[in-house]
Amino acid sequence: MDGIIIINKEKEYTSNDVVQIVKHTLNEKVGHTGTLDPNATGVLPILIGKGTKISKYLVNHDKIYESTLQLGIKTDTADGEGKILESKEIDKNILSEENINKVLKSFKGKQTQMPPMYSAIKVNGKKLYDYARKGEQIEVPVRNIEIYNLELNEIDIEDNQIHIRIECSKGTYIRTLCEDIAKKLGTIGYMKELKRIQVGEFNIEKSIKIEELKSNKNNSDYLKENIISLEKVLENKEKIVLSKKEIEVFLNGVKINSNCKDGIYRIYDDKQSFIGTGISQNSKLKRDVII
Repeated sequence: MDGIIIINKEKEYTSNDVVQIVKHTLNEKVGHTGTLDPNATGVLPILIGKGTKISKYLVNHDKIYESTLQLGIKTDTADGEGKILESKEIDKNILSEENINKVLKSFKGKQTQMPPMYSAIKVNGKKLYDYARKGEQIEVPVRNIEIYNLELNEIDIEDNQIHIRIECSKGTYIRTLCEDIAKKLGTIGYMKELKRIQVGEFNIEKSIKIEELKSNKNNSDYLKENIISLEKVLENKEKIVLSKKEIEVFLNGVKINSNCKDGIYRIYDDKQSFIGTGISQNSKLKRDVII
């Protein structure tokens, strides 16, 4: 059983919980391409069996989120799990649709972002949240990110909340983005809710909840329908068919002549069976991930 299954993570589970449940449910080796915060929900691609071998192709995917920004309150973790540090009255004039859209538009494009202290990023071999919990000060390196699109979905004037949709690059922290948006609006705020609705080509419409998987673990038709094959996952890579002789040396790690451009390719044998991936460089093709 090899491939990728898209889990719609719920709040009561951590990303590691999901990995462990899928592992024990399917009795297979399991991994993921990046975690979601415990209080976040949505798309969590899970690699199954030999699918764990292709994780390196999937870690740089762009993301799409829906988030609720709570204005007027600041927390130490920049989300609803943290301790309230400050509260502030909201001038309702800043909640006009025109003003919010103007601020959101200003965040589009390439930029640097300071990750939150309560995050799993490592500095000097230690996670940032370990420093934060001990009250230790540490210089946090900024990240290069890109916000492709930032849209206003709804304004809740009564509760001082705005609901936004974010299309962004890998490495973007929505908690930090929410704090920055609040600051530019002239107030304070935190990320109250976060739902990831797409990772690369994997979207929430094709996802399943963990309980669905557990109840269908012996349903072969269900598993076949919901586990994406590795060949399908890699279908955006160009295809190369090798002869029987070429496959033999290729599988032994020998580079073979190639007229292909530099890049990653799907490799097939002379019977059109999917073998795995190869990397072409300087007109030489070498094996990469063998399925």
